[in-house]
Amino acid sequence: MEKKLILRGILAGAAAGLLAFLFARVFAEPQIGRAIDYESGRDAAQAALDKAGGLPAAAADPDLFSRTVQADVGIGVGMIVFGMAMGALFAVAYAICLGRVGGLRPRSLALLVAGGGFLGMYLVPFLKYPANPPAIGHEDTIRARSGLYLLMVVCSVAFLIGAAWLGRRLQPRFGNWNATLLAAAAFVVAIGVVMAILPPLGHLAYNKEHFGNHASETPLPLTDTDGRIVYPGFPADVLFSFRSYSVAAQLLLWSAIGLVFAPLAERLLQPRTDGATARGAAPVPA
Repeated sequence: MEKKLILRGILAGAAAGLLAFLFARVFAEPQIGRAIDYESGRDAAQAALDKAGGLPAAAADPDLFSRTVQADVGIGVGMIVFGMAMGALFAVAYAICLGRVGGLRPRSLALLVAGGGFLGMYLVPFLKYPANPPAIGHEDTIRARSGLYLLMVVCSVAFLIGAAWLGRRLQPRFGNWNATLLAAAAFVVAIGVVMAILPPLGHLAYNKEHFGNHASETPLPLTDTDGRIVYPGFPADVLFSFRSYSVAAQLLLWSAIGLVFAPLAERLLQPRTDGATARGAAPVPA
């Protein structure tokens, strides 16, 4: 049964990844293109300043894939594979929760687990370390930023599981509603402490040559030796649009996983209930 659920989770994830890719290709990809254009223009301006100052020009790294391949094949394959991986994890969580979270129907449980996946795997870590397009951050801090983001994901998922366990323990004493509120409050407090401890993204992105003399998440305006601006800072509207579409794409992904998986799981699990009822036995709890 678990293998059948995981297979259906992978199929649902592949469909959800394809749907999220179509959304990202239409809305998020133009923002990525604008960010790459900004980075190219800034590099050219920096090269002109270096040349005027008698500094050697930095060699440009060759592009292994064209922008067309990156925007279509690269993002498409990446989103579908990511959706399949999240679908498999979703199915494992669904199998663990099945029969252990009260009398929820298979469809309702699928939507509940999908909401938890979106919250724990993406939205909460996003609040601390939001998604950034190209030209944000510096190559020297990639490892540190990746490690801290992964730590934030682990803490978010662990605290979410802990909140679900706490809610079940408090239910007999306080009732469903109050137990849920207490568990949610405990989750918010715990994740808030972690967010306060971990360093902000702006300090990780600090680089005097690229970001100016202040710890800034986005590149500041590029100036010459006299302090004149020769290239503007990163456009805030591009950053806002990219992050908004990133959240929307992830919400679409997890919603699609839940909605596609729900009827598949119900068809798989319902015959057990019907068969038991036909034999006169008590139905298996959904």
